[in-house]
Amino acid sequence: MKIKRQKQAKKTISFYKYNFSFREPFQILIDGTFCQAALKNKIQIKEQMPKYLMGEVQLCSTSCALKELGTLGKQLYGAKIILQRFQVRKCAHLKNPVPASECLLSMLEETNPHHYFVATQDRAVTDGLKKIPGVPLLYIILNTIVLDKPSQASLDHVQAVQLGELVTSAQQQSIRSLKEEQGISQKDGERRGKKRKRKQSNPNPLSCLKKKKKKGVATPALKKTEPGEKKKRSRHKRRKAAEGDNTDAPVVIST
Repeated sequence: MKIKRQKQAKKTISFYKYNFSFREPFQILIDGTFCQAALKNKIQIKEQMPKYLMGEVQLCSTSCALKELGTLGKQLYGAKIILQRFQVRKCAHLKNPVPASECLLSMLEETNPHHYFVATQDRAVTDGLKKIPGVPLLYIILNTIVLDKPSQASLDHVQAVQLGELVTSAQQQSIRSLKEEQGISQKDGERRGKKRKRKQSNPNPLSCLKKKKKKGVATPALKKTEPGEKKKRSRHKRRKAAEGDNTDAPVVIST
């Protein structure tokens, strides 16, 4: 059973690596519910998490999750001690804390740009995660850590990218870097994309002038042909320009 679970986890991790650019060390957001379940089932998170994910991990949480555990009393004191050992990531609720479920979902935004894994037992968080593409979900069941299969939102996102309907964040970043290397700014791209309107120009004044007629050259009048009469072809005889051909010269008769 353990080998089968390990193979399924490897397959899921490769899915997120290939389609959503996840890389080691994997960043794992953990809330108080996951720490409480790990304490109850005697799971060492720092030791078992890297083995299960087959790579380096960074365990982290938020200040809202820590404050929520502090307000819940002595029953969750052990979970609070475990959560305090992890890194605390900055959230947008330092002055006005919110519930841990709301804080974790806000850290993911719309596309999970920081590539977080989320470890939780909260049903409200898991329902919200399934609507965001590219978020791996971890939970504890039967004394073991389990990596959930990709959600339908993640599968739909990957299919849309393969069909050319969407562009991934990694592809957008590579396009920006290529533009910066080529020295193309966003404004230049917008200018090139727009079509220039041609200005209405006046016609050339020289082309509007009437053609001048040549002086001293009379155009021959064309003979009109009556109906039924064939056109006669006119032949022009060449004039002889030789000086010896003169008809008025006297004729000499020899005797």
